Amino acid sequence: MPDRVYNVLFLCTGNSARSILAEAMLNKEGQGRFRAFSAGSQPKADVNPLAVQVLSETEYPTEGLRSKSWDEFARPDAPVMDFVFTVCDNAAGEACPYWPGQPVTAHWGIEDPASVEGTDLERKTAFVTAQRYLKNRISAFVALPLASLDGVALSAKVREIGQQAGATSPRPEVA
Repeated sequence: MPDRVYNVLFLCTGNSARSILAEAMLNKEGQGRFRAFSAGSQPKADVNPLAVQVLSETEYPTEGLRSKSWDEFARPDAPVMDFVFTVCDNAAGEACPYWPGQPVTAHWGIEDPASVEGTDLERKTAFVTAQRYLKNRISAFVALPLASLDGVALSAKVREIGQQAGATSPRPEVA
């Protein structure tokens, strides 16, 4: 019998950079064990082109990535999430929709690469750095023995992952 597929939602305010990076990376790194999604409380019109460029250059799939509202995942016909991670401090502090199924939640905040100003190289470097921090978290997450951890231990582990290098200030967990 194949292992269960876990649904994971990455949240950010604009859903144009960090959450998009995380969605694409977990869909590849999760090797079919995870189905990742991303959304934002105030989604941008488009995915940040530097996010797409950095993903493409590191051989992550970019087809179908789009900026979308978290309202899509609060509807009755939406996939039930097993995990919900905020990747920006603003989204972690916002009143989130109700997530059916009582998903495990954690804040994995990192600095917003889209807010970096400067040369093209400096801006791209910010995206590469964000991708590296997210990849470290995702690698630790996919290595967890999910089936053998109880709810309390699992919650503690995913919160611990969010405190790895590059973490922004801790915020309350997502509701």
